[in-house]
Amino acid sequence: MDKAQKNVALLSACQGLLLTNNSILIATHALAGYALAADKALATLPLTAYIIGAALTTMPASLLMRRLGRRTGFTLGAAFGIAGALICAWAAFAHHFWLLCAGALVLGVYNATGQYYRFAAADSASADFKSKAISLVLAGGIVGGILGPETSKISKDFFVQAAFAGSYLSLGVFCLLAIGLILLIDIPPLTVAERKESGRPLTAIARQPAFLVAVLSAVVGYGVMNLLMTATPLAMVACQHPFSDAAFVIQWHVIAMFAPSFFTGTLIKRFGVVNVMLTGVALNLGCIAVALAGLEVAHFWGAMVLVGVGWNFMFIGGTTLLTECHTPSERGKVQGANDLAIFLTMIATSLSSGLLFTLQGWELMNQLAVPFLLLTGIAMLWLAAVQRRPRLSRNPLK
Repeated sequence: MDKAQKNVALLSACQGLLLTNNSILIATHALAGYALAADKALATLPLTAYIIGAALTTMPASLLMRRLGRRTGFTLGAAFGIAGALICAWAAFAHHFWLLCAGALVLGVYNATGQYYRFAAADSASADFKSKAISLVLAGGIVGGILGPETSKISKDFFVQAAFAGSYLSLGVFCLLAIGLILLIDIPPLTVAERKESGRPLTAIARQPAFLVAVLSAVVGYGVMNLLMTATPLAMVACQHPFSDAAFVIQWHVIAMFAPSFFTGTLIKRFGVVNVMLTGVALNLGCIAVALAGLEVAHFWGAMVLVGVGWNFMFIGGTTLLTECHTPSERGKVQGANDLAIFLTMIATSLSSGLLFTLQGWELMNQLAVPFLLLTGIAMLWLAAVQRRPRLSRNPLK
């Protein structure tokens, strides 16, 4: 196993641990918030604080890694994860809602740094292996989708006097395991010359067609997925489907998000990144068509599977394309700006999903996503035309 393959294996395991923590938090934060909040309307605030914590630190984390290296940045992020987990557990014992929110905010730092695992895999990968490296790292998320919910079930009532304290302490254990893996990663830091070189201004980089489409693909893919995923349990309960069916649909959604990662990189290499991203847009439109076709469990299941695979193609495609838009010295600000846009979109869609469902309903929510997907598809076709133009000018017969 060469160095790049070893790094991918380690980073994939770290991704699995990160997604395990995310799954535990999704399963417990709202319930813990509901139990501790005096105003039950604030029950989801800890989960929102987790996303806000990530959004606030994603750019500083990227710039820190540019200066100190990936391994140091990932280790510090996991250390924040341990601190946040201990604060949340303390809040559970103390029955203190705002302390729980503070702990969630600190945990968000770990989430922010962990989002760069996919970029770290590309740092030491060859051009031919880059898309596959990114894809395989994200494939580690399958472990989190399975291990996280099971861990939350086992640990929820570990301490009788403090519900969910055991779940939060388990987060710290997973962060500690992540540090052990991170210390084995061998990714060379930027050279002194690369750290001194500031590169082009972000405004100049952002004018590249490939950059615009890369960010748009990731942002819209995440936005549509998060908007519909968050509202799906609400819609299913409103349709009188039992909670067990909603949990089944979400579990398959998570599997659909990460299982394709085993072959997405190969598809990108064979058919091209733009074609894979366009397929992701088509799958998302297919999700909406299925969701609007009926309200049975099969419709929700089919829609969530399609949007999961669509997210995978758009997100991995966008990540791969983004790595082609910057030099090593520019990657800190470029990757930071990209992930900041994603986290801001997650905050907006998380906050608006419940409100849109309550005021407008499931059908209109799905219809509202269509213009964004069509705009993204048009942008991808425009990029394909731009990329073909030099070839056509050299040989008008092709």
